[in-house]
Amino acid sequence: MFKILLPRFNHPVKRLLLHSTMILAVMGGQSMAQTKPTAQLTKYVDPLIGTGGHGHVFVGADVPFGAVQLGIRNLSTGWDWCSGYHYSDSTITGISHTHLSGTGIGDLGDISVMPVTGEVKLTEGKAGDEKSGFSSLFSHQDEVAKPGYYSVMLKRYHIRAELTASKRVGFHKYTFPAGQQPKIILNLKQGIGWDAPLETFIRQENDTTVSGYRYSKGWAADQRIYFTAVFSRPIKKFSVSDSTVNKEGVELKGPGVLGVALFDTKDGSLVQLKVAISPVSIENAKLNMKAEIPGWNFGQQVAKANEEWNKELGRVVIKSDNPKQMKIFYTALYHTMIAPSVFNDVNGDYLGTDKKVYKNALFTNYTTFSLWDTYRAAMPLLTLINSEKAGDMVNTWLAIYQQQGRLPVWHLMGNETDCMVGNPGMIAVADAYLKGIKGFDKDLAYEALKATGMRKERGLNLIQEHGFIPADSTVESVAMGLEYSIADWGVAQVAKNRGNKADYDYWIKRGKSYQNYFDKETRFMRGRFENNTWRTPFNPFQAIHRQDDYTEGNAWQYLWLVPQDVEGLIGLLGGQKPFTAKLDSLFTAKGDMGAESSPDISGLIGQYAHGNEPSHHITYMYAYIGQPYKTADKVRYIMDNLYNTAKDGLSGNEDVGQMSAWYIFSSLGFYPENPSNGMYVFGSPIVNEATMKVGYGKTFSLSVKNNSKTNKYIQSVTLNGKPYTKSYIMHSELIKGGTMTIRMGAKPSVTWGIKQADRPYSVTQ
Repeated sequence: MFKILLPRFNHPVKRLLLHSTMILAVMGGQSMAQTKPTAQLTKYVDPLIGTGGHGHVFVGADVPFGAVQLGIRNLSTGWDWCSGYHYSDSTITGISHTHLSGTGIGDLGDISVMPVTGEVKLTEGKAGDEKSGFSSLFSHQDEVAKPGYYSVMLKRYHIRAELTASKRVGFHKYTFPAGQQPKIILNLKQGIGWDAPLETFIRQENDTTVSGYRYSKGWAADQRIYFTAVFSRPIKKFSVSDSTVNKEGVELKGPGVLGVALFDTKDGSLVQLKVAISPVSIENAKLNMKAEIPGWNFGQQVAKANEEWNKELGRVVIKSDNPKQMKIFYTALYHTMIAPSVFNDVNGDYLGTDKKVYKNALFTNYTTFSLWDTYRAAMPLLTLINSEKAGDMVNTWLAIYQQQGRLPVWHLMGNETDCMVGNPGMIAVADAYLKGIKGFDKDLAYEALKATGMRKERGLNLIQEHGFIPADSTVESVAMGLEYSIADWGVAQVAKNRGNKADYDYWIKRGKSYQNYFDKETRFMRGRFENNTWRTPFNPFQAIHRQDDYTEGNAWQYLWLVPQDVEGLIGLLGGQKPFTAKLDSLFTAKGDMGAESSPDISGLIGQYAHGNEPSHHITYMYAYIGQPYKTADKVRYIMDNLYNTAKDGLSGNEDVGQMSAWYIFSSLGFYPENPSNGMYVFGSPIVNEATMKVGYGKTFSLSVKNNSKTNKYIQSVTLNGKPYTKSYIMHSELIKGGTMTIRMGAKPSVTWGIKQADRPYSVTQ
């Protein structure tokens, strides 16, 4: 019950009138404290987009940025099952509480639940042979997937499974067929992809509660998760097994244990189950359960999860005449909010990278940081529309720095995986610092930036010694060096912001070290040996996955990985005309990448690869040479052809929100070309209107006039009623709030964004 705080009025008539107004408002159900109803945006979300092809997205029940992702796991395994689910499959071998979304490596799948009837073998079994295990077939016709809710029919057992969740609790509802005795298997052996159990423990505590833990290794080498499971009805019998034979008693410890709960059917066929997880302890899992879902009202939790999604999706409210566009947009926004995931308990406790328990943290700790992907657009989107959460992300990264001595690269479940090249954590911290994100220690952040960049591992010692990473020292040297250069440039800008000229001079030199990989003869970034000779033979089209000088790409794609200094790259290529010719040719060049190229090099337009993140900024480079119409051509083509509502509606891995974040920004009409200077470069908006919650409590409204499939070129822009001629806008301007009107046309403007003074730039001013 809220309280209405009344102002103090000395005049008795004014007091009476005010009290009367309040009473009438409350009696009429219209409290003055009430806010505008939340927009119902979840109706536009289709969680099955990206489940086909190579999208690798999660399907199931969760809430925004939740620790729990509750969904089914298919029996099949392999690259396209990194999330545990692929639309081509029709098998269910368990319902797990943790999943990854859009990654190129499979892991997690912790605390798997499988409802069954009859006698079954306590193993997953083999496809095509149901009696070999407990797995079941399902049909997509019996499947319902919505934000915060998932249901499916297990055909083998005729069991209807319904799922919902809170941040740390998975809520299951199983309707068993009449006359069949319900059984629920708790499987601590099963995981996804690389995941393998090390030590697991399960124990029946009373007639409704089972608890335990699961320690495993996989992509993240040392994972620990604790759980407590509470059933809505008494367990008639509980047995434990190591998957080969039943064991005596009601508790068991081992490398992969299972528990089977048997229920009476006298009072109906419905069994509900709540499973709370914790990275710290069983006791904390119980606290999470009590705090988040204390009762058994499944429908209420579905509604609550839906409302949480509506609230988060409502950070960007758009209008469009195209229903398909609405579906793509809000599904994309949904995908950006599955992770990073909460990684602490309701009391603030979390498990650090150093495997120590940190009590009562004053910030929300997170995990699942695919930073090599997400520093480009997904993290900048968070800083724009969810600044408060961005502050907690930075606090998490700084805590990781204090625990492991460096900022994260690809952090998962309290582990540094060191997946991918470069120092993307530095880029993300610099971005947040320079944008004025609040709530973290700026001095500690600066310390972390410099300390991380000055370490002697992962090729950094070679940067410090030679100014580049020799190709004869390590694979992926060019990609590694270019990524380090972006990170170092960001440190230089932070140093400049702090007025530290000596530091700025050092880091800006490293930020320009990309120049040391440029070969003037071939006009590509190439592998360079310690003796200053280039790797030969050289084929700019060829890509050999994890065995050449690039990371999931070729020389054509990596030439452009200089978002921090586009002017410098223009200079290397000989000026604006040759730069333009080379950039144009990227989208038409044809060549064989070879049989050993990475499957991540997808979504090809010529040699531009939209399915992989290093290409995502390239289309916006045209604005730097006064040709914004070419950016409009390219981004419209990509939005129209490489994103759709089909199950394979993504051109590559979702990559924990990055693929979708590109679409969100681009459909609004601007994109963070340089992830550390707070500048958004205009492209070609496809929405008619947008209202964004930006910064700390501000609103920015966008209106796009004369927009259509053919009217894709910006003709003019007004900001807060005044003409705006620049082809970019700064983050600092957006977060003030305000209104912008963009007028579109069928032909490129000959004035807007053309002048040198109106073009985006790389150096902060």
